[in-house]
Amino acid sequence: MVDKTKEGVVESVKNSIVSVITGTGDIVQAVADTIFSTVSNLVKDAGKTGAALIESVQDIISAAISGIVETGKNLEEGIKGLVIGVLKGSKSMGEEALSFIGALAGKIVKTTFNAGGDVVAATKGLLKGVIHSVKKTGVDAEKAVSEAAAGAIKAAYEISTEAGDKVKNAATGTIDGVKVVIKETFPKNKEKK
Repeated sequence: MVDKTKEGVVESVKNSIVSVITGTGDIVQAVADTIFSTVSNLVKDAGKTGAALIESVQDIISAAISGIVETGKNLEEGIKGLVIGVLKGSKSMGEEALSFIGALAGKIVKTTFNAGGDVVAATKGLLKGVIHSVKKTGVDAEKAVSEAAAGAIKAAYEISTEAGDKVKNAATGTIDGVKVVIKETFPKNKEKK
């Protein structure tokens, strides 16, 4: 019974995303609103936060990204809206928000890759979504965007060296006025030939 309910939520999220994206000019706001209501209900009903919440929203993230990719609309804007909705709905603050953001970024990159989407556009969208979101939470924007970049880069290198290099290039520099500082090194994927 739980699996049917979960399937229903996932299908509902995907259908909602496809519908709002094709019916609106403001993809960011439309996706953010749809995801916010779904995630905030999940937090309220299940009381999950942090890593447990990331695990719970994985299916929602997958459904949303699948819907965005399916429409062929602007993936960067769709991912930005997804991140805004998830972060606003999660109500994560402080240090918990930083670890949540890193895990979220990794899930988004891997899910986008698996859906056949552009990981570079997804990375740019997720970093812009993080920057937009943390301005309202009191979390240091530079720390938050750097945590997101590190999570995205790590996930991309787990996919392939090529994906890792592309995401690293996309996540380096200044984005929306916030300097991205990457302090860790990332192991290259040992690709099988």
